[in-house]
This record gives sequence, C-alpha cells and structure tokens, in this order.
Amino acid sequence: MINPRPSIEAGSILAPQDAQRLRQACPDLDEWPRKWCYEPADIAFGEQIVAALTPFLLHLLNEGLSKTTIRRHRDNLWLLGGEIIRRRYDDKRLARKDAYDALQLLIESDGGPLMHPSITESEQNSLDATCRKLHRFLRQTQISR
Repeated sequence: MINPRPSIEAGSILAPQDAQRLRQACPDLDEWPRKWCYEPADIAFGEQIVAALTPFLLHLLNEGLSKTTIRRHRDNLWLLGGEIIRRRYDDKRLARKDAYDALQLLIESDGGPLMHPSITESEQNSLDATCRKLHRFLRQTQISR
C-alpha cells in the first residue's frame, strides 16, 4: 500500500525501478521546489508537496497511460504545486497547513483551484481533470489505510 501522506523528513524510499521511472517521466522533479519558491523558506514546503505528489505520479505511471497523458498530468501537477506555494502568501489558513492538507484543501471532486494569473479555459479544464483524478486517488488511499 502506498502511504498517502509521505514525509520528507523520514526520507522517501523508492524501489530503484520506481525511482528510474519517475526520473524518466519527471526529469526535473527534484528541481520543482526551487522553481516554485518565492523565498528560500518555500523550498522545504515545496519538497513536502513533491513528496505528497510522488505516490500519485507513480500511480499514473502504473496505469499504463500514454506518454502524452502522463506529460499532461505532470505539467498540471507542476502548476498545482506552484499555485499552492503562491496561495500560502494570500491565505493564512493555507499557510498553517502542511503540504498534504493544503492539497486536500485546494482540490475537490470537481477539480482544482482557479489559477492566477488566469490560464486558458482549455488549460483550466486539463488542470481540473488532473485534480479530479488526484482527489479520487487521495480518497482511495485514505480509505485503504
């Protein structure tokens, strides 16, 4: 069973084949926290976001989706992570949450947050589809705990 609430502090232990598959699908995954940050303190939170999203990324890879679909979900998750970091500055309630709880707060069964600055309707629809899939995954992994 995949731990839906991984901890960066505990260290992320991935099977070598899973680590390789993640590197192939998301070659810059380790750089996401630095790319998202507004200030150095954001990097640790960004690492928590990556740790929270890693089981879902592996789940997507295990579903046998096309490379194009994997890339689309990966890019949407990158957008979502950056949006979580940005919103922490505007929403004090979100600023007090850990990464996993922030994800739970921002995504719902009908999609994800409206992006700022705004993105096209097509891009928002794509993000919403990824967020719906992530929402279902998080609920299922919680239930199976």
